Amino acid sequence: MLTLLPVLLAVGAGLVGGVFFAFSTFVMKALAQLPVEQGVAAMQRINVVVMNPVFLGLFVGTALIGGIAAVGAVLSWGSLRSGLLLAAGALYVVGSFGVTAAFNVPRNERLARLAAESNEGKAYWPVYLREWLFWNHVRTAASAAAAVAATFSLAH
Repeated sequence: MLTLLPVLLAVGAGLVGGVFFAFSTFVMKALAQLPVEQGVAAMQRINVVVMNPVFLGLFVGTALIGGIAAVGAVLSWGSLRSGLLLAAGALYVVGSFGVTAAFNVPRNERLARLAAESNEGKAYWPVYLREWLFWNHVRTAASAAAAVAATFSLAH
């Protein structure tokens, strides 16, 4: 268990962070280059398709593993490994899962309510891109840092 949790947390956070990294580095840039109506419609579709068992299982499952690892780290406090596991769990649960729930999902829900060709949709799109992308960078960095901390915990 002491080896399995950090491995699962490192792999899960790394995979999720990779998805977020792809959005930060090229997906959103490509959508921003489309005509507004097409960019909005494409992102609306992505936000529907992402709700699938594979991605949600990985995303939520990693949060669960991160929470268990953090609690386990506190209960066995006293080593560098404990600190690294606590950091890894907190980074993922708060910085990836929490940021998604608090910042990215509300923006996705607002975008979903707008007609892609409407004036409101066209006006919101640049705001959405800027704000959503900022929070995506945060969760990308948090996921990557969680993966690194979980990996380093294995060496201690």
